[in-house]
Amino acid sequence: MVAAILPFCTLPFAPIPPPQPAAPDTVTIQEWLVPWPGTRPRDPFVDRDGRIWFVGQQGDYVGLFNEATGQFRRFPLPDGAGPHNVVQGPDGALWYTGNRQANLGRLDPATGRVTTVPMPAGEPRDPHTLVFDGTGTGWFTAQQGNVIARFDPKTDEITVVPVSIPAARPYGIVVDSGNRPWIATFGTNAIATIDPRTMELRFYPLPNDRARPRRIAVTSDDMVWYVDYSRGFLAQLDPASGAVREWATPGGAASLPYAMAVDHRDRLWFVETGPRPNRLVGFDPRTEQFFSVTAIPSGAGSVRHMVFHRPTGALWFGTDANTIGRAVVP
Repeated sequence: MVAAILPFCTLPFAPIPPPQPAAPDTVTIQEWLVPWPGTRPRDPFVDRDGRIWFVGQQGDYVGLFNEATGQFRRFPLPDGAGPHNVVQGPDGALWYTGNRQANLGRLDPATGRVTTVPMPAGEPRDPHTLVFDGTGTGWFTAQQGNVIARFDPKTDEITVVPVSIPAARPYGIVVDSGNRPWIATFGTNAIATIDPRTMELRFYPLPNDRARPRRIAVTSDDMVWYVDYSRGFLAQLDPASGAVREWATPGGAASLPYAMAVDHRDRLWFVETGPRPNRLVGFDPRTEQFFSVTAIPSGAGSVRHMVFHRPTGALWFGTDANTIGRAVVP
């Protein structure tokens, strides 16, 4: 694999704008207590039938939540699986990352049967976040393993791409309209991407050496957005030029922005996990304004990942307070 790094000195960088006035609370949030205490429900995914799935990272299960009835169903996974996220594959099955067992797992929602795909030679040992692109190909990160990988669910083939920056900690991952994956590297100040045709790994260094991107999103114009967890910023990366723009979050340097998603209007949503309670924040790229700040009723502890469901206009998230939450955006 070939890695390309853009020189730091050539990256355009916009000045940081001044702080904005406080944004109003414009979002309705509802949470449901998961009936299995202390299992860290996280990373919900809404399938093609509108069903809400999530994983119990500390409970070794995939959960199914019925929004209409408020009922939960638990699908047990192998002991010690340590599932990190779950998504629906091209065949309709649910796929999860076995973060503590160095595998990917497939759950048949009709039967509850689980099969696993081991990592090549046991590496990487910690598959982290899995997504599927428009062709049905899977891409996933491994934070401590320091790799990004491609997964073919038809053949179970896994192609591992080592990250050339030591301890880069590949973390959040999304794909753009061209089925190119974009990765936030939480251990360094860079955004990574892979050419899906050549498997060339490329880095876009971020201008501030303290920047630590954690989660990532792509708007309909294929602009790349990320939250800088260590400095308290929302930022935009232009893949064409490498230009980076930043906006200080409403909570400032201690806001610890984490979970992130983009809605049907190309607005960015993220959760400030530094404040108690955590706060859901909305940002509109067209006006360059933070237009909404809403406290999460349970306090949340931390919201680590969330998704937007276009048909219902809702963000779904899990919390360390053992809840599954829904935020209906305006």
